Amino acid sequence: MKRKYLSFALYYAAASMVFGVFYREFTKFNGFSGVTSLGKAHGHLMMLGTFLYLIIAIVAVNADIEKEKNFNLFMKLYNIGLPLTAVMMAVRGITQVLNMSLSNSISAMISGIAGIGHILTGIWLILLILAMKKTARD
Repeated sequence: MKRKYLSFALYYAAASMVFGVFYREFTKFNGFSGVTSLGKAHGHLMMLGTFLYLIIAIVAVNADIEKEKNFNLFMKLYNIGLPLTAVMMAVRGITQVLNMSLSNSISAMISGIAGIGHILTGIWLILLILAMKKTARD
């Protein structure tokens, strides 16, 4: 079961690298040199995806965190919220690089969906901490 977390870390590392290469090449191809949300998706996936799963793998070796109800809910929300956040950051970044004129409703929709991903991220972080706290107590 612990290998599963290393596999997730590998998936998020690969996704992070894809987002990073896309950011670099897309901005270079379009002659864009400013700051964009697209560049931040790479870091989000690397830190919150890869490194967090490596930490979870270490915790899982030393403690039976998988039995915690909060941890199982964390796993579901995590793997919905983080990719959703990264994809919407990429969408926002692409519109920034292309200097697209978005209607207020489309812009709000992009922000709203990204906001949902961030809300899920906040919830899963709390669930993970609660699960680790209970595991450490047991």
